[in-house]
Amino acid sequence: MSRDIILETRNLVKEFKGFTAVDDVNLQIERGSIHALIGPNGAGKTTVFNLLTKFLTPTRGQILFNGKDITNKSSDAIARMGVIRSFQISAVFPHLSVIENVRVALQRKRTDSLYFWRSEKCLDSLNDKAMELLDSVGLAPFANAQAVDLPYGRKRSLEIATTLALDPELLLLDEPTQGMGHEDVSVVAELIKKVGKDRTILMVEHNLNVVADLSDTITVLQRGAVLTEGDYAKVSADPQVREAYMGVASDDEPTAQPSHSTAQSNDSAQSAEANQ
Repeated sequence: MSRDIILETRNLVKEFKGFTAVDDVNLQIERGSIHALIGPNGAGKTTVFNLLTKFLTPTRGQILFNGKDITNKSSDAIARMGVIRSFQISAVFPHLSVIENVRVALQRKRTDSLYFWRSEKCLDSLNDKAMELLDSVGLAPFANAQAVDLPYGRKRSLEIATTLALDPELLLLDEPTQGMGHEDVSVVAELIKKVGKDRTILMVEHNLNVVADLSDTITVLQRGAVLTEGDYAKVSADPQVREAYMGVASDDEPTAQPSHSTAQSNDSAQSAEANQ
């Protein structure tokens, strides 16, 4: 039976002044799956995300969404098509209430461009949907709290709620558990699992426990190229992955952090990616 592919890249390349940050990457993201993109620092993960969401333009190659070539589409055009991205840093309006943050996102779906300039009372029709979204991410009890007062993990949950308000067909999560304590990681991981039941998720994630628990498929990048792909059992047992990503010999136990030598070997890639 053929696979139902929602997003595909074909020979994707991104070069920066002679440095190849993404090197001939071919991805196939299956509809309804949670697909993780992992690799050591400087491997090209964020660059790939920036290419997929059109914050960068590929040097060569193609990007297809639902079989349509979106390589030359703008970021707002693909967002309207249903490709929605969240970022490493929580992006909410800190001095709006939790429910107001979600209502702002819901307004984006309105066809009336003047909707933002109407009175607040006109937005009451969005409250039921906003509360439904907040309930889905466990934030209904905090609807009237200011976003700035939420713990970090709940801010990320709010960001996911605002992202869901845009009705994504494909949700791209960039380091969703970045900077979190153990308790917050567990909350957000469970939320991603719940959200992933109804849609496709592609995520960059550094926490291997989260990757192992959530991912149907994992693609490992090294120096901008695909090193290997498969489920967690396959990629974690791959000697090349254990050496390049985890910094250990193939017969040692893997750890989540790259070795000092691995980090050094990726300094130039880190610099190129950080300066985008």
